[in-house]
Amino acid sequence: MNSFGRIFRISIFGESHGPCVGINIDGCPAGLPLSVGDFTTDIERRKPGAKGTTPRKEDDIPGIMNGVFNDKTTGAPITILFDNNNTRSTDYEKQRAVPRPGHADFVAAKKFGGFEDYRGGGHFSGRLTVCLVAAGVIAKKMLGNIKVESTILEIGGEADIEKGLQKAIDAKDTIGGIVECRVSGLPIGLGEPFFDSVESALSHAVFSIPAVRGIEFGTGFEAAKMFGSQHNDWIQHADGTTKTNHSGGVAGGISNGNELVFRIAIKPTSSTPKEQQTLNVETGEVEAFSVKGRHDLCIALRVPVVLEAVTAFVLADLMMLEQRIGRIY
Repeated sequence: MNSFGRIFRISIFGESHGPCVGINIDGCPAGLPLSVGDFTTDIERRKPGAKGTTPRKEDDIPGIMNGVFNDKTTGAPITILFDNNNTRSTDYEKQRAVPRPGHADFVAAKKFGGFEDYRGGGHFSGRLTVCLVAAGVIAKKMLGNIKVESTILEIGGEADIEKGLQKAIDAKDTIGGIVECRVSGLPIGLGEPFFDSVESALSHAVFSIPAVRGIEFGTGFEAAKMFGSQHNDWIQHADGTTKTNHSGGVAGGISNGNELVFRIAIKPTSSTPKEQQTLNVETGEVEAFSVKGRHDLCIALRVPVVLEAVTAFVLADLMMLEQRIGRIY
């Protein structure tokens, strides 16, 4: 549903054009230093403004409603709200009859009987990723010296990001990309096989990021072309250090002490200005259609900080399951 995690547990709520979006975080230990200023860096990294991102801009000042007192967490659930102020809902009223290809419009209307908030994608919107980033800020603080970093590897198949974006601009279309995440400082032993292995938990959470189409760990699909003797990571030291890291820091679903490495594929933004064909649900006819409104040319540009956040709160939960994060005070 809308919650994730066993001990460090998050619940997300809100819609793109509703009054606000928000997140409730349960399981954060008491005594963790936390103030509004702690969110600034990562929230700014997620904001649009760079070439290829949406013109819609929100202040995104986190409203910490409870769970923090005198700039320290209390041990109670933490609720954080982000107001929606810069909305243009009329852009979507005209599109009600023609569900946008690639979006959740059609399936959401069927699933919820037409009662869903369709403006800006409603509860399915990437707008809600600001909430994931907020949870990630807290999780990163809990992880201490464990470092989580994500980078864009390519846009539209190009390592040169500007070149990749220009391909989409020239085509008057949208484009996707590949984002990699690396985590250093993880202890051996995280992961609860079978169904809560490191890969399973991360994959589950990662696919909550809108536009994710694939994930691979270590050498990923390239492993299918290798011999076992090539792919096996030879153990070199009692601390688990291996000669290679084809497994991406995971063995048997458990962290092995090496760098955790995985990549995700981000699809092209579904809201493309290119004319497409879609069903008009009022007339029952297929007709020409183009998306109006404000959208990202390339969603992948804003994904790295969201991917870091999701990774951090998954790992924080796994660390707490192993009792490696306890009282702060």
